[in-house]
Amino acid sequence: MTTRLKPVDAVIIGFGWSGALLAEALSRAGLSVIALERGPYRDTAEDFPPSRAPDELRYAVRHDLVVKPAENTITFRNRSDQTALPVRAWGSFLPASGAGGGGVHWNGQTWRFRPSDFTLKTTVLERYGRRFLPPDLTIQDWGVSYDTLEPYYDRFEYLCGISGKSGNLQGKIQPGGNPFEGPRARDYPNPPLTMPYAAALFAKAAAEQGYHPFPQPSANLSQAYTNPFGVTLGACSYCGFCERFGCGNYAKASPQTTLMPLLRRRANFSLRTECLVLAINHDGAGKKALGVTYRDASGEDFFQPAAIVLLAAYTFENIRLLLLSGIGAPYDPASGRGVVGRNYSYQTTSSVQLGFADKILNPFIGAGALGMVVDDWNGEHYDHGPLGFIGGAYLAALATNSRPMLNHPTPPGTPRWGAEWKRAVAKSYLRTTRLLASGSSLSHRGAYCDLDPTYRDRFGRPLLRLTFDFHPNDLRMSHFVTDRLAQIGRAMGPEWLAVEQRKAPYSIVPYQSTHNVGGAIMGADPETSVVNPYLQSWDCDNLFVVGASAFPQNASYNPTGTVAALALRTADAIIGRYLRAPGSLA
Repeated sequence: MTTRLKPVDAVIIGFGWSGALLAEALSRAGLSVIALERGPYRDTAEDFPPSRAPDELRYAVRHDLVVKPAENTITFRNRSDQTALPVRAWGSFLPASGAGGGGVHWNGQTWRFRPSDFTLKTTVLERYGRRFLPPDLTIQDWGVSYDTLEPYYDRFEYLCGISGKSGNLQGKIQPGGNPFEGPRARDYPNPPLTMPYAAALFAKAAAEQGYHPFPQPSANLSQAYTNPFGVTLGACSYCGFCERFGCGNYAKASPQTTLMPLLRRRANFSLRTECLVLAINHDGAGKKALGVTYRDASGEDFFQPAAIVLLAAYTFENIRLLLLSGIGAPYDPASGRGVVGRNYSYQTTSSVQLGFADKILNPFIGAGALGMVVDDWNGEHYDHGPLGFIGGAYLAALATNSRPMLNHPTPPGTPRWGAEWKRAVAKSYLRTTRLLASGSSLSHRGAYCDLDPTYRDRFGRPLLRLTFDFHPNDLRMSHFVTDRLAQIGRAMGPEWLAVEQRKAPYSIVPYQSTHNVGGAIMGADPETSVVNPYLQSWDCDNLFVVGASAFPQNASYNPTGTVAALALRTADAIIGRYLRAPGSLA
């Protein structure tokens, strides 16, 4: 039996960054708002005290902040002619569970996408012609511009207290910043973090080769900061327990540290945790959302009626709930028709490891987003014509912490166990660093999500099936930028250097990045997108699908800054336009 609850103005599915930003804006506007989160309640003071937060076994090895595959997983294959199998242990990416979502255990890397990222297809066609574009790439423009999103990027950066250095301030290039970024209205609210030795060596070597190093924009705060809502955060202690960890020092921006203090005091907002949404209820034709059905921790089912439904879960769950609810046409890779599940993309990463004989790097000193970056081979600001690929990567030396359980650096050729391995680890630990190339991932016809015909979850619902492999375009790009990264690495003067190139087929086993995007993409044409430029469903005008699932393809950067900017714009559109005249905003 399903219990019908009292109607509300808005129900939000998922309470990560997108859900929290939407909840704050809509409740501040006076709407009654309920957020439903499948995972447990998490609070900084209770769940991440400094005495317990840096527990590598609990959080980095056993993934305490990640959804358990036994509770919710996907199936995976590289190609459509293969049989997909269930993921029984997370590896390549780590979907979050609990209040705050991935905003709890993220590193804090807070980027703005470049202007050309939002007009990628148009930019490529105008610059190189249609024949330069591989026929199976399905890239497209976003339907929104950088200039439109700039004020929302700015709002999120000042909400979080981002530490960084502008490179393009109102159209004027600034020394020490990223000269290739889009123009910003004002500088970051806080100065950059203090750089560790390895990042300084990287920056020096890169500058000597004519590149333009700049500090990584970071949600790890360089100093104490009070945001526009009056919420105060502390300064980062460089403990290095950011990625996969909650921050017990209130020094990393998260929904808990920036928004929860406001939401707790609002009588018109309620957060219900350990509540799994089973379906989005609609009128039968998929044209009007009526609310959602969810199951709580006791196993009881409830129907929550709502005037507006906001789907703001993780990428995979956004896609799956649309498919399970019968909203939007599922993508068919054979015909190329349909939209839900189309244009899944990821990230194309590679690395270079360096070991020094004469330098002590102290790699245990770190933060989630601490380091120096080079953007010279990123995006579309250099000539791709002779290179034969589209896209690019940022190159970086990031000090995220060499935690002892999972980090045992050794030179190439070292045995994997035994006395010689132990001696190599003891010698290399303080003298080794890793450089990163974080590259774009372009959507293509064979990369998509659909419902698995065989495997089901504990409630009898089909699992989401992911079909993905690296495209030749992205591999050519990755090999090119990794060679540039190795050149910088050699100029740093290491005793040894090891290159890790990205290769096909894509493996879902080793960790790469939790930057899964697409599948419910935005655009100006309902034939090729799930949502319009306001993230409003083309089929169901009181349903908004918010998050990285809206990205038509992935740029090289970490997605959180753009996810937040899109969520804030959607909230403004609902408050300023939709509530006055419900209907399509496109």
